[in-house]
Amino acid sequence: MQAPSNKNSNHMANVANNKTWLFVPATRIDRVNKAFASSADAVIVDLEDAVALEDKAQARNALQEYYESADYQPVWVRINQASSTDFAKDITACEQMPNLAGVILPKAEQPADIEYIHHLTGLSVIALIENAIGLHQVDAMAKASGLLAFSYGFLDLCNDLGVQVGTPAADIVANQIRYQLILTSKINQLSPPIDTVYPDFNDAKGLSARVQLWSQMGMSGMLCIHPKQVAVVQNALQPTDAEVEFARRVVAEYERSGQAVFKVEGEMVDAPVIERCMQLLAK
Repeated sequence: MQAPSNKNSNHMANVANNKTWLFVPATRIDRVNKAFASSADAVIVDLEDAVALEDKAQARNALQEYYESADYQPVWVRINQASSTDFAKDITACEQMPNLAGVILPKAEQPADIEYIHHLTGLSVIALIENAIGLHQVDAMAKASGLLAFSYGFLDLCNDLGVQVGTPAADIVANQIRYQLILTSKINQLSPPIDTVYPDFNDAKGLSARVQLWSQMGMSGMLCIHPKQVAVVQNALQPTDAEVEFARRVVAEYERSGQAVFKVEGEMVDAPVIERCMQLLAK
């Protein structure tokens, strides 16, 4: 894979800083401003699952009208899958909106589709892995020009793989998927992957636990389906006062002594701990 350009690198850095990605149906384009007001880091206008087949054309028109309005802020657009009849129409629409934040490709299966989108629109792409073929092809897709990051649709994947949702077995599969996407993204210099949606938007405790899981694994953010999830995700990502204080003491001692190995609060500190503390304080 070619080294990313500075522009691409900056875009990847920006994507990695997006912790909350909030969906808005294109048929309810009036909700976009409310989505940004929720403090979501990125807003995704959905032309796919949230829009009935007979409403697809109307949804594209609504997106175009918002794009041309004085209220426009750059949004990501989830288009329809490459095998659908609306795929080409969505790409044509995106070609006319060069200042979109980027394109999200659902049910991604092959690098050619990612490169086709990027070539025609000039926009960066996030690939959603939602079936077994896509999961099998992540290594190939990771090398596609224009790809910034992966995410995944866990419910669709479970249906395709025959996994029973809400079971310990499903948790095992989900973590395997996370690990595969994290490893592939790192090797191919992509932004860390974005975690899937948490369907129960009234379960703040469960959502918080999920956030801590994926963030500890090294993922960059999370897809959200309701504005109330945004604050829960952001709060769950905040380090504790004790973690911040320990990091400050480690960095202060490192800068004072210049030693590579020392003790803080009875804990042995070496290079990986120092780096972790610096990363925490940088956030």
